[in-house]
Amino acid sequence: MARRYLQFCPLAKALDVLGERWTLLIVRELLTGPKRYTDLRKGLPGLATDLLAARLRELQDAGVIDRREVPPPTPATVYELTERGFALKPALLELSRWGRPLLREPDADHLPDSALLLGLEVAFRPEAAGDRRETYDFDVEGLQVAVRVHDGTVDIVPGSAGDDASATVVTDRQGFIELALGQAGESVRVEGDADALVRLRQMFSLA
Repeated sequence: MARRYLQFCPLAKALDVLGERWTLLIVRELLTGPKRYTDLRKGLPGLATDLLAARLRELQDAGVIDRREVPPPTPATVYELTERGFALKPALLELSRWGRPLLREPDADHLPDSALLLGLEVAFRPEAAGDRRETYDFDVEGLQVAVRVHDGTVDIVPGSAGDDASATVVTDRQGFIELALGQAGESVRVEGDADALVRLRQMFSLA
């Protein structure tokens, strides 16, 4: 570890493990499932390869991630969260909710797939969902995401819900950013039940 606070405090001990730059973003990338080293590089542009390797070693030593070999026919080395690593998800969601008002025009900001999925979960409003059960599809430049609302909770997973989807939102990344900023851009297209779209807007903080 690059830094220790030398304090008998649970927050300080957590920051000993997680407080370095890029560390929590690596955890964010792995929340959606196991990733190869190249996948992590793609999702974290700007992170030098030697620093990524160092952060992965630190997280592995701390029991936050595991490294695993995937057998043939597509052999690969992947990194994945341990049970202790997944336990960080509520904290990352709360940090993301805190940071949502800080979103401005992105300029050159990159929108990785993992941030798109996390952003949808952060935008969900359980008090508006009530006991509804409904499924939606998002298609963002070919990235398909299924959003399933049920009993005041939401499950957001890569892939299409197919015929189960009441409506599908099709857009590019810039269009998704505009939705997140409360702007309905021309690149956003909605297919399916118009009433379902109204319900979607009620349950998610989107334009």
